[in-house]
Amino acid sequence: MANEYATRAALKLRLNIEVDDTTRDELLDGALAAASRGIDTATGRRFWLDTAPSIRTFRMAGRVVRDDAGTRLLLDDIGADPVLVESGSADSWAAISDYDTAPDNALVRGRPITALARSTSGWLGGPRVRVTARWGWPVVPDEIAEATLIQAARLYRRKDSPEGVTGSAEWGVVRLSRRDPDVWALIEHFVVPGFG
Repeated sequence: MANEYATRAALKLRLNIEVDDTTRDELLDGALAAASRGIDTATGRRFWLDTAPSIRTFRMAGRVVRDDAGTRLLLDDIGADPVLVESGSADSWAAISDYDTAPDNALVRGRPITALARSTSGWLGGPRVRVTARWGWPVVPDEIAEATLIQAARLYRRKDSPEGVTGSAEWGVVRLSRRDPDVWALIEHFVVPGFG
């Protein structure tokens, strides 16, 4: 398992499966992976933190927002302080150090840095900005972990409801909805604007 937002042990507890019962581990792991990647797809972002910094390059067109405080360059989610920020193009890059991360105190609150702000010269010096950072979120939000467990349990139980239909003696045949309303309620405020 890699980069899942909940643990197999938590899913077993949710499904009333004994922790030492390993006969269904492969199915549980598959459900956790699918639920986690489904949340990534639905929100347009991922909630794990890279183990090592990597470089991403951003064109400034359409990513710079100006207000009374200066200019902000909108970025992908950064889960730790940037290692290096540079402006330029092709083989000519110059380091930038006069920026602030935004929103304020994001990492302390367990949220990602989503922009770099400059109050003086704005984002001049080249058509692109290159950022070296650890991408993702500093911690998995509780809502994402809970949504993962709900969705993984639903996916695991799906093996017992072929064609999306389930039934019982009390209720009769019931068609399962395509989107779990509880999962959506937990993740919808994490959707990248303009994405979902």
